[in-house]
Amino acid sequence: MLPMDPGSEVNVTREEVSSNCCTTSAVHYHDDDGDAFLGLEDSTKLIGVQAVLILAYCTIILLGVAGNSLVIYVVYRFKTLRTVTNFFITNLAMADLLVNTLCLPFTLIYTLHGEWRLGQVLCFALPYAQGLAVHVSTVTLNVIALDRHRCIVYHLETQMSKDVCFLIIGVTWIISAVLASPLAIFREYETIDLSPTRSIPICMEKWPGSHRGGTVYSIFMLLLQYGLPLAISSFAYVRIWSKLKSRGGGPGGGGDRHRRRRKTTKMLVTMVVVFAVSWLPFHAFQLAVDIDGGLLDVKDFKLLYTLFHIVAMCSTFANPILYGWMNRNYRDAFAAAFKCERRHDYVHPAGHGRARAKKALEVEEPLDLKATGV
Repeated sequence: MLPMDPGSEVNVTREEVSSNCCTTSAVHYHDDDGDAFLGLEDSTKLIGVQAVLILAYCTIILLGVAGNSLVIYVVYRFKTLRTVTNFFITNLAMADLLVNTLCLPFTLIYTLHGEWRLGQVLCFALPYAQGLAVHVSTVTLNVIALDRHRCIVYHLETQMSKDVCFLIIGVTWIISAVLASPLAIFREYETIDLSPTRSIPICMEKWPGSHRGGTVYSIFMLLLQYGLPLAISSFAYVRIWSKLKSRGGGPGGGGDRHRRRRKTTKMLVTMVVVFAVSWLPFHAFQLAVDIDGGLLDVKDFKLLYTLFHIVAMCSTFANPILYGWMNRNYRDAFAAAFKCERRHDYVHPAGHGRARAKKALEVEEPLDLKATGV
């Protein structure tokens, strides 16, 4: 519950920061001169700031929805892209798409209004769905890294079967659903009276006993969503890179297959680096608030929180750009999708530039199945 001043219906202080990635929730109301009550001290209420935030969120949403939808489409459309690694990449795209459609639009609405106007059902459903998507993303990045590690470091040339792949994807969603469940369980929706004529609905975490439970969960999620996944992926790719480097120095180590593996590993490592860099400011700020609750009173706290959140959300549209930039098969598939050609096996006359792109999808990709899985 929010602490209420028994001598006034207006003085309300809320010192709770959501531990999921998609809600800004430090709100203060006072009745000194009415300015704070009207939200005039909040920089996010300024028209110019709101215009920038709307532009930033809309750009991320559009790029994320378009890019991740395109990834899902080309893997579904082109049979040569239906490999185990690409199924995991598609799962990652689905999680990012969930963030783009469920997290960002409602976060923007909440940030602009400064109060919860989305009703009781969404109060419980949205934080849970948002937490679920973030967990699926981090777990999937680890699954991709460990699968590459299995194939390259331990020389396991046989690919994981598609049945096992789909089973792992299903388990990923189940585990993520369990990990995100506290965001729906320990939550309350209520209306707070600020004055006889003014009341606001609130949606906030409510932990049993004291607020320490929320802090413990927040730190635990920091380790589980950022620290542990980053450590696992870093360990896997360091070993992979070391193995590829040692093979490259030997006889026959510079063949096409080896080069394809190196290129794919570079792309996957870059995905992890983008994830780490994008989320670092948000998690560092969140940890600082958990350690020192006084930061909630810092001027423009809400604006800072929102800016760090925007940086973190950039990771949701970065991956499709990386695929198109660093992987020829995805680049050719994207080009074919935009050309709206009806048949994937259609090849232009020899020597035509587009013929090479189509042949890359048809001929080169099967060679990549064992070498890269992408």
